[in-house]
Amino acid sequence: MSTPSNNKKKKVVGKVKKEVSNKTKVKIKPTVSKRKSGAKAVASTPLLFGRENFKWMFIGLGVIILGMILMAGGSMPSPDVWDESLIYSFRRITLAPIIILIGLGIEVYAIFK
Repeated sequence: MSTPSNNKKKKVVGKVKKEVSNKTKVKIKPTVSKRKSGAKAVASTPLLFGRENFKWMFIGLGVIILGMILMAGGSMPSPDVWDESLIYSFRRITLAPIIILIGLGIEVYAIFK
């Protein structure tokens, strides 16, 4: 039988500066970033919304949460008695949805301002 020959494959990672034979060392140049400064590029882009926009967004969110609290149900005084005036009250059926819609209107204003 024949002996296996030395058939090793070379892996080149970077640019080879000088290659003489298999026994000599291969010199590879270090990689250099082409981007000059990454922190400055991120800092120079302005935010989409300003301080005033965020203030109006939080006000609108607060109004929406207030409407949800007004709409939240309570418990019946007696579990054996059904009281329609508590479930279908003006506060839950009319006032709370109007407050929520006002809050959504404030959010739209905050976005387009």
